[in-house]
Amino acid sequence: MISHQSLRYDALVLGGGIAGLEAALNLADQDFTVVILEKDASIGGKMIRLSKVFPTLDCSSCITTPKMAAAAHHPNITILTYCDLQSLERRGDDLVAAIRQKPRYVDEVKCIGCRQCEYQCPVLAPDDEQGGFAGRKAAYIPFSNAIPQKALIDTEHCILCGRCAKICPTQAVNYFQEPEDFSLTAATAVIATGFELTPLADKTQYGRGQIPNVITALQMERLLAPHGPYNRVLRPFDGMEPDNIAFIQCAGSRDQSLGVPYCSRVCCMYAIKQAMLLSGSLPLADITIYYMDIRAFGKGYEQFFQNAQAMGVSFVKGKAAFLDPGDNGSVLVRYESQDAEGGVQVAEHDLVVLSLGMLPGWAPQGRCALSTGSDNFIKTVKPKLAPTLTDLPGVFVAGAAAGPKDIVDSIVEAGAAAMEASRYLASRAVKAAS
Repeated sequence: MISHQSLRYDALVLGGGIAGLEAALNLADQDFTVVILEKDASIGGKMIRLSKVFPTLDCSSCITTPKMAAAAHHPNITILTYCDLQSLERRGDDLVAAIRQKPRYVDEVKCIGCRQCEYQCPVLAPDDEQGGFAGRKAAYIPFSNAIPQKALIDTEHCILCGRCAKICPTQAVNYFQEPEDFSLTAATAVIATGFELTPLADKTQYGRGQIPNVITALQMERLLAPHGPYNRVLRPFDGMEPDNIAFIQCAGSRDQSLGVPYCSRVCCMYAIKQAMLLSGSLPLADITIYYMDIRAFGKGYEQFFQNAQAMGVSFVKGKAAFLDPGDNGSVLVRYESQDAEGGVQVAEHDLVVLSLGMLPGWAPQGRCALSTGSDNFIKTVKPKLAPTLTDLPGVFVAGAAAGPKDIVDSIVEAGAAAMEASRYLASRAVKAAS
């Protein structure tokens, strides 16, 4: 485990995604000491897992990696990964965070990131970082540009053969490592815990994840990525190059049966982005997007939508009701058409991508006194005038922790949260001096 030398900071940033990194860098550049608390083994959040961003189609890694590196090398920022926040409570003027460091079974101080343990490990396990389409070792570094470059051992698949411990040049492997509980104190906090996608298994009409060649949008991101599992777009069921691809919109949003009545805002745009990228990588493929409404709300988004139409992407207004397995790995889409012909239609596709909705990435209940709204995202007390303010003094929120939003809005909101936090810290300093 890493020794926690200084446990007092000016600001705690919960979440190491793009919003958390932006808030932390903004505060650190103002000479405040910041600690980033991240639940995963690497910072970077969802954005580092994407291929490109809309509407510019810029490389996602090219944007996120410099932010990750800047945070890792900033003298005012401490990064704690693979940690869970157990509680956050106010004691006087300070916020006290109780934290549990999950065991990596590799000593972070001793590990030099040489990956010898990974090379020697004989076990292959599904790689969640590649959508489950590729394998990784039981001893591994999450991905090539992970920060920190520290290994961890997947105890669910480890067979305790001892090869990693024998090959490690610094004797960093520790099979008996235990969780470590500690606490730290901060004057203010920014909650940037991001989002998760609605579970694929919850949607009975779409096969509960059991229909071959029905994948999620994040899995499609990995297929499209230049460092993806196949280096090209292939069907995961049989490795065939798909000729006919469908996107199902509102597959996990605007759906009372899932308890997600709200729009997740970004699904239309990321489906259009993926369709355009597919048109480039599979120029002969037919691409169809089944939608209820196209919600292109941001600057340049409507033009982005029109560009996709001009590229030949077919947009069908109709709610997809059921998915059924077809012949040779195909998928049958039964939908109610809202076009001129109307009625229930059936279409056959080689590959179907579900645009799942956004759920909160973290629940404050039982951990801190933050309130949540009816959508279970963190409640903001002045959503129009000051969207980063919460009902807990000194605690601010940024990005998708407060509700579904895109990358641009998340970054802007992170800057606003950092400014509110710096104002709060300045007011504390004035109060202490008077």
